[in-house]
Order: sequence, then C-alpha cells, then structure tokens
Amino acid sequence: MAGATIVVTGANRGIGLAFVTEALARGAAKVYAGVRDTTTVTDELRATGAEIVQLEVTDAADVAAAAHTCSDATVLINNAGLHAQDRLVKCSDDEAARREMEVNYFAPLATTRAFAPVIAANGGGSIVNVLSVAAIAPTAFMGGYSPAKAAALYLGGIARAELEPDGITVTSLIVGSVDTQMAAHVDGHKEDPRDIAVAGLKAMQRGDWTADTDTMAFQSRARMALDPVRYERGLGKLLFADALSTKA
Repeated sequence: MAGATIVVTGANRGIGLAFVTEALARGAAKVYAGVRDTTTVTDELRATGAEIVQLEVTDAADVAAAAHTCSDATVLINNAGLHAQDRLVKCSDDEAARREMEVNYFAPLATTRAFAPVIAANGGGSIVNVLSVAAIAPTAFMGGYSPAKAAALYLGGIARAELEPDGITVTSLIVGSVDTQMAAHVDGHKEDPRDIAVAGLKAMQRGDWTADTDTMAFQSRARMALDPVRYERGLGKLLFADALSTKA
C-alpha cells in the first residue's frame, strides 16, 4: 500500500468511503475518490483529503476523463454499485435489470478497460472488484442485482488472465450484508464498511483471486457447497418474507 495511487469508484459513502479512508491510513500516496456528482460530495469524504474526481461510471466521457486525470494510478477499486430492489421476471420496472447490469457489470468493464493501460504504464498494480454473496448463488430477492454481480465475478476472472502479463492482479471481493445505504432495509447484524475495506485491501496485497470478506460471505459459500439446491430454495423463499434480516 505504501506509495500506491488508488482510484475508488462510488467513493461518496459506504464501502467506497471506507476504502478511501483505509487506503490513506495504510500509507497510500494518493487516493482519487470518484463520485457521480462533485456538487454532492459528503463532508466525510472531503475530510479524508482524497482528491475528488467526477466519475459517473456509466458515462463513457467521465470514464475517459478520469483515466486521463488519474494518469499516475496503480490501483483501481471498482466499488460503485446499484441495487434496484425489484424482481427480475415479475418486475415493476422493465428497465431496472438493465440499469443494474450497466452499473454492476458494464461499468467495471469500462473502467477496467480504461485504467488497465494506465496501471500497466506505471509498472503494474491491482484492480479490485467489490461484489456480493449474490454473485455466487442465484439470489431471487435481489432481482437483477444477483445476475449482474455474477457477470462481474466472471469479468474479474477473465480480466485477470488477460492482464497478468502486464503485471496487474485482479481480486474479486465477495461481500455479505454491510451497514450501508443499500442495506438500510435489512434488519440484524451488518458489517462495518471499514472492516470490509480492510479485508479487501489485505486480499489485494496477497494477490487473492477471490476473497470472502466477512462471516456472511463465508457462511453463504459453505451452505452453497454443502447443499446448493436447499440453499437456493431458502433464498427463493425470502421473496415472500415480510422483512429481510441477517439473523439465521
């Protein structure tokens, strides 16, 4: 981490803000904090001292401009995400799944394409994709979010193979329920975003291909391996739950 120059997408709050804070605490030389709208930057993000960058990840012009501005980058953390909280087939908004795929899959693909040459030119480095337990099992109550994150998991594996000759590692983070705005509707225990950032940066430094960042991620993978049909059915039943909870 010492001396690294890091770009974080979706940095205004939650896990993105935690990555910014933790990277600086661990000795990063510079952190570029990518935000959708520079006029709505939170006080918490400004207080970190990170360099704020306009970066709406679904906007090709923003992505290209950010790659130019952050020309000294050695690490890219694809954190920006969208959960539309709609069903996939029996949806209320036909376009929700498309938006989720744009933000959660096509956007990290675009930023990876834009920043990989930058990182390679700076001697190599790392790309980290912040995913979800919904990437490793069909999660019915998360509608289009689950397939989009699954696609991003495969993106990480393919990018890893392509970029390895350029000295670039790619790490995919499998993340459980975290205390963020996205999970505000979920009851029960939720992880501290800073703990996710710590786990993610450690996984990156180890060169992990895929890393489970928290207890829910570990347990989800174990249940999926033990009895995938039962686990998927259990996730499906949550479609009809009155409320979502992390409690067993």
